[in-house]
Amino acid sequence: MKDQDMINFEIDRSRYDDYNKDESVLKTRVGLSEDVVRTISAEKKEPMWMLEKRLEAFKAYNEINLPNWGPDLSELDLEKIHYYMKPDAKKNANRWEDVPEDIKNTFEKLGIPEAERKSLAGVGAQYDSEIVYHSLKKELEDKGVIFLDCDEALKQHPELFRKHFMRDCVPVRLHKFSALHAAVWSGGTFIYVPKGVKLDEPLQAYFRMNAMQGGQFEHTLIILDEGAEAHYIEGCSAPQYTQNSIHAGCVEIYVGKGARMRYSSIENWSKNTYNLNTKRAIVSEDAIMEWVNGNMGSKVTMLYPCSVLVGKNSKSNYVGAAFAGKDQYKDTGCKMIHRAANTSSTIISKGISIDGGVSSYRGLVQINRKCKGVKSSVVCDGLMLDNDSKALTFPSMDVGESDVQVSHEATVGKIGEDQLFYLMSRGLSEEEATKLIVLGFIEPLVKELPLEYAVELNRLIELEIENSVC
Repeated sequence: MKDQDMINFEIDRSRYDDYNKDESVLKTRVGLSEDVVRTISAEKKEPMWMLEKRLEAFKAYNEINLPNWGPDLSELDLEKIHYYMKPDAKKNANRWEDVPEDIKNTFEKLGIPEAERKSLAGVGAQYDSEIVYHSLKKELEDKGVIFLDCDEALKQHPELFRKHFMRDCVPVRLHKFSALHAAVWSGGTFIYVPKGVKLDEPLQAYFRMNAMQGGQFEHTLIILDEGAEAHYIEGCSAPQYTQNSIHAGCVEIYVGKGARMRYSSIENWSKNTYNLNTKRAIVSEDAIMEWVNGNMGSKVTMLYPCSVLVGKNSKSNYVGAAFAGKDQYKDTGCKMIHRAANTSSTIISKGISIDGGVSSYRGLVQINRKCKGVKSSVVCDGLMLDNDSKALTFPSMDVGESDVQVSHEATVGKIGEDQLFYLMSRGLSEEEATKLIVLGFIEPLVKELPLEYAVELNRLIELEIENSVC
């Protein structure tokens, strides 16, 4: 089969790549300085402790080097980025009619608030550096559920916010981009679910970058009290520009005793975006943390959701898929850190590469001493759709206890001619057969998503393949 004949799917990408005229009412100059950090904090009228934390982070950012492993970051010029862009829109509008028409049209193309009307308990929409729309069903408010953007949570629940913000879960000095995030963060999502409250419908936030040479640094802080349950869905996109942008958000999740949290993310950044996100969860006794991640778009992605299992009998599962096309490097995976006995974890990672793209799995399973009865399973598979692409695996196992069960499986290969022949012998065209194989490859991820998001992910995969072979 010729690569250029591989597939021909007719999918319109305009809803992702359309951009609005930049009408920011405040945009910091390019580059990062103490003055920029102070400007962001002053604009938000933050308490002194947050400004001090930002300045501490800025100092750390200047002291910590870029990673010397993984994708090449040399083309990311951090001195050519706008670190704060305030859109000309009402902050946290709770009526869709109050969102400016151009911004509203952008989100409507992306399915917001259509998804809210269909199946969501609450939704937030961020445009560049600020949340422009936010709502929560009243019956959840009555149960004590808090669903705010992080700027508002800092004002309305200062002690709860301060107790959890970038302390135990994601320390400021975890790496250079966590420090950068702490210095310039803006917007994002704050969720608190009280003891015993179980959300039957998911909460969602959608993050959209519009401005050229922009950076987006939303913060997500989720706290589930004992026995609570929640599902949070995050969508991300940006239009295509010729100059690089950066997304360096941060996700912190605290899963209380016996609680259950699912975090689903479909990331579709433009191919000039460096996606350098940090996601970590602390999982208490008898609790469950689930990660579901689909990664498309972006020039470079470095993303490794991490669960720290601190309570006995706690569990964490990760299912993820990444697609790398021309001039793309997807370095993704998961970290499971076992710090208590009888904990368990599962990692399933799928990488697809085409047209010279590089997809790599990078993960860690760490089991501390005296953590008996731990079970962990890792499966990472790479599928290359041509001879020019790469699929790599960098698994790491750090096991400090003998009374454990740990397994690892890895496969890397191309679409087999026998697979194509089998499907074509049953009446499918070569294009249909290829599509079916690719979509079947990511089926472990798709089946974990709500139907509408599974359909969207499949369409994005189809679109990526189409763009790669045209």
